[in-house]
Amino acid sequence: MEAPMKKYICLVSLILVVVVLAGVERTDGAGECGRASPDREAWKLAPCAMAAQDQHADVSDSCCAQVKKLGQNPSCLCAVMLSNTAKNSGVNPEIAVTIPKRCNLADRPVGYKCGAYTLP
Repeated sequence: MEAPMKKYICLVSLILVVVVLAGVERTDGAGECGRASPDREAWKLAPCAMAAQDQHADVSDSCCAQVKKLGQNPSCLCAVMLSNTAKNSGVNPEIAVTIPKRCNLADRPVGYKCGAYTLP
């Protein structure tokens, strides 16, 4: 009876090790925006489309709310603003990086280098 119990414990231990290692690999493989790609996250900034193309356009409350959420992770916010989705939708990165300031976000990532751009 003792031998089957040892096999069972070894099997359970092996399964636990595999599960833990799989979780660690997934975490290490996460990008700037965690498990979501910057292109996917860019869709959340759809309310910012006009403000990201024209520095004189009003920035909507819904845009500011999304920028505030993404701005908690400056590297994600930058990756989103410089993503292929943003570029393909006509976003001007020079203007897009001004949106956190135009939203008057007190806790925005000031001076954060975003590609060739710096968040004011």
